[in-house]
Amino acid sequence: MDMSFSPQDQAFRAEVRQFLQDRLPQRLSEKVRLFQELTKAEIEEWHAILNEKGWLAGNWPREFGGAGWTAIQRHIFEEESALAHAPRILPFGIAMLGPVLQKFGSKEQQDRFLPRILNGQDWWCQGYSEPGAGSDLASVKTTAVRDGDHYVVNGQKTWTTLGQHANWIFCLVRTDPTAKAQEGISFLLVDLTSPGITVRPIVLLDGNPEVNEVFFDDVRVPAENLVGEENKGWTYAKYLLTHERTNIAGVGFATAGLAALKRIARGQISGGKPLSQNPLFAAQIALVEIDLMAMATTNLRLLAQAAAGQVPGAESSMLKLKGTQIRQAINDLTRRAVGPWALAFPSEGLEGANDDLPPGPPEAAGATRAYLNNRKLSIYGGSNEIQRGIIAKSLLGL
Repeated sequence: MDMSFSPQDQAFRAEVRQFLQDRLPQRLSEKVRLFQELTKAEIEEWHAILNEKGWLAGNWPREFGGAGWTAIQRHIFEEESALAHAPRILPFGIAMLGPVLQKFGSKEQQDRFLPRILNGQDWWCQGYSEPGAGSDLASVKTTAVRDGDHYVVNGQKTWTTLGQHANWIFCLVRTDPTAKAQEGISFLLVDLTSPGITVRPIVLLDGNPEVNEVFFDDVRVPAENLVGEENKGWTYAKYLLTHERTNIAGVGFATAGLAALKRIARGQISGGKPLSQNPLFAAQIALVEIDLMAMATTNLRLLAQAAAGQVPGAESSMLKLKGTQIRQAINDLTRRAVGPWALAFPSEGLEGANDDLPPGPPEAAGATRAYLNNRKLSIYGGSNEIQRGIIAKSLLGL
């Protein structure tokens, strides 16, 4: 992405590139480049490498163990990591829960949980969506009833990403069923090893159980695990969602995806010429690149405002909306560029269904998997239809 950066930022970019060259295991970057699924151990390995360097939590202040980076530095790290095909830093503890605890959590909660997020002792997942409460998050029905020094939790969460690996979940629970929807919700931290919890995987098209259902049956949660005040959880949830939606924009991932798309298009032949020289396909790539450049600039501006203490509002919905559209467009163009090698199920291609074709690009086996999996981008974190409503109401006054 061609932008102007200060000499200090350019020096930081060089430092990040050198670190990635020296410390990013090639076997991990190769799996990411080929759209292959990483194991829990591989994700934890990369987190540990970053934590040793002090770079796992670039968005955290130094007093909480973070890197204390500026908005520009975070952008540079994200972009360089994506271009180097580094594994994604899981957002649940670092980008979502961490900022909430730092702003609204007690000193005891900060001292207890923040170090364990950094050192890998705790793997967090997000307990927001329910069968009847997805984008309409205020409709959550999972209840938490106070009983002495505990809350008794009953209900169900769904689409819980990587919940099969987690040992803790942060949940929105209804603590006052008589209050208006948003006013009766609390933010609760729950140990997934507690009696009464069942985690059931949801197997996706590619056979991977990426998401889960989580059931709570009379689960006793210490009252000290309540974040902030009872019935004020909607405030904390909105704060978290602004960070999640900004993160979902995925400028770095889109930048890396665009580079891969261009590389594939240069290598694929269409009508006797590289696909990149096809006027229609080249124009489609150019349109995506223009959108990406505009979004990257907007992302930097909003991150700079956040660094100055401003909490992003509807602007984060704009980033989420546009960012997911761009990433999906890149996935679609990549799948089309790969052409007949873009099999929905790579194993079928390996068993002879593709014998009449010459070898395709190495990314081919995962192109359709990435395309199908990333259809979720416009749904999770609040569907894009919901984001349009937020923008219309908050910015346009409609």
